[in-house]
Amino acid sequence: MADTSTPHSQPRIGFIGTGLIGAPMVERLLECGREVIVWNRSTDKLAPLVAAGAIGAASAREVAAQVDLLCLCLTDTMAVEDVVFGPLGVAAVMRPGQLVLDLSSIDPAATVRMASRLEQETGARWLDTPVSGGVPAARAGRLIVFAGGRAEDVPRAAPVFDALAQRVTHMGAQGAGQFTKSCNQQIVACNLAVIAEMLAFAERAGVDITRLPGALASGFADSLPLQIFGPRMATGTHEPRLGAVGTFRKDIEQVARLAAASGAAVPVTQAALTQFRAAADDPAIGAAVDVSRLIHLLREQATSA
Repeated sequence: MADTSTPHSQPRIGFIGTGLIGAPMVERLLECGREVIVWNRSTDKLAPLVAAGAIGAASAREVAAQVDLLCLCLTDTMAVEDVVFGPLGVAAVMRPGQLVLDLSSIDPAATVRMASRLEQETGARWLDTPVSGGVPAARAGRLIVFAGGRAEDVPRAAPVFDALAQRVTHMGAQGAGQFTKSCNQQIVACNLAVIAEMLAFAERAGVDITRLPGALASGFADSLPLQIFGPRMATGTHEPRLGAVGTFRKDIEQVARLAAASGAAVPVTQAALTQFRAAADDPAIGAAVDVSRLIHLLREQATSA
């Protein structure tokens, strides 16, 4: 969809957290003519965005004080809570009429608690809006958004999501977006674990694994993770990083906690979690590397079997 709006006709957007997926989101917003004020704990990540047209801020509060829509894209629940309610938290300067869009992947119950507290203390509203599609979709403006919160607040986020997303689904009240993202990560993590297992298995059998993703394309075994990460696993390509082992471990540990709380059985997810934990703890892999390194773990396990 062509975007013919001008920055002056749009609400001012703030963006806190310009990491692996946050940075391409900001770049995309700028390409679509949005005015974006940015802040990140690691200030070195701000320079390329400021050079691209973003307005750099000295603190998270400086961002929140100036914007209508405040986007958060942070590592985990603790990081979100600290940025919003910590000693230097943005809640101190927020006001009625503002809307928080939490693009992070965090705990649904914590989301409900923080959203309620923010509205009670400041009058600002909250949508949990985690995304799926990864770095390539963020760059192309083709993310999928799972929204939780008041239905009437979703259209207010259009200046952000018209630029970033191909689809936004309102899943229900606050926390519903985050729970849906957990379901998404459950499927993706299990898929990645079995893709690595399949490729390592085929490799041991003497199959040219560089041909497998293409051979399986468009069949019942096909998936975006297979086509994006399969070739990287097969060729040993781990840069640029598209998704960290530790991020997936964190996300499916949350699935396991949610499942235990509800009494749901998730045996396949538990098996995948075992693999992600082993990969994160392996000195030859580690939590910070790209998830395509999972195949290395399977090769190690086969060698020692």
